[in-house]
Amino acid sequence: MEAILLTGNGGFECLSHRSDVPVPQPGVGEVLIRVGACGVNNTDINTRTAWYSKSVTVATEAGGGDGFAEAKTEDSGWTGALPQFPRIQGADAAGRIIAVGEGVDPARIGQRVLVEPVFRGASRFEAVYFGSEVDGAFAQYARMPSAHAHRIETALTDTELASFPCAYSAAENMLTRTALVAGERVLITGASGGVGSAAVQLAKRRGAEITALASVDKAEGVRALGASDVLPRDARFDPETFDVVIDVAGGAGFPALLEALKRGGRYGVAGAISGPIAELDLRTLYLKDLTLLGCTILEPEVFPNLVSYIERGEIRPVVAATYPLSQIVAAQRAFLEKKHIGKIVLIPGE
Repeated sequence: MEAILLTGNGGFECLSHRSDVPVPQPGVGEVLIRVGACGVNNTDINTRTAWYSKSVTVATEAGGGDGFAEAKTEDSGWTGALPQFPRIQGADAAGRIIAVGEGVDPARIGQRVLVEPVFRGASRFEAVYFGSEVDGAFAQYARMPSAHAHRIETALTDTELASFPCAYSAAENMLTRTALVAGERVLITGASGGVGSAAVQLAKRRGAEITALASVDKAEGVRALGASDVLPRDARFDPETFDVVIDVAGGAGFPALLEALKRGGRYGVAGAISGPIAELDLRTLYLKDLTLLGCTILEPEVFPNLVSYIERGEIRPVVAATYPLSQIVAAQRAFLEKKHIGKIVLIPGE
């Protein structure tokens, strides 16, 4: 099959387009899907460049496509070192089931599915990640646990569906963990990116009043997704304004976000594109009775809820561009330029 192999940590030279990769076979409790489309995410680039390594302390963009010379391979993945190279990346997948393993109902063959990218383990905070610890969607075929291949019935195309899994589940998970409800004021950073733009739509669906941070040239596009107000990334906030902050930026702007929270406010984070190291004044945290939530492993209800929102047309896909899978380097270069709103999607060949 056609696939993109990640051969190591580093630059674009670590992405190898191949047409002779063996088709995976579904194991016990697994299904095999024909991948109709797959999305590009920050996590793909972060894993390739080894940004997750604790030895890297700068923003994700600092390494560009070339990687981080200071990174250590022993902690370059989401949960530590990647099990092995080569690895097929890709956290987003939409497609159809074409085969099932032992213990899976054969009636599932032919079902259209959307893949939940965080494969939960036996305990609450144990998981492996599609396209990181296990092979993912940058291929014509992919396998996964049957429970994480969610049947979906919709008129949306595979290209449109592939924009949802990683970004929208991360956003919905933050909104779920922070318990955002109708009428509350929420501040969303990085609102033109995949997770940020998803958070705007999903917060709007909940009836929240949304202030979003985005560059001036993207403000109208973000406002069209549901933001009441769009401010530049370096905007100053009045203190104690927001009930909830949804953050994917981190970095030097972190202290101002906590100051902007009301007393008893909640902060959810699932990214640090502006830098992983942040300053925290503990007095702000405890004197304001704030709750800080790291959000990675999905709550069990998040992905089923997301599928239901899609089927009912309560959220819409935002696809900025598509590329053939073979042009993954061009797609990642465009992604790194950050000139788009929403998602960039890859299409495997026939």
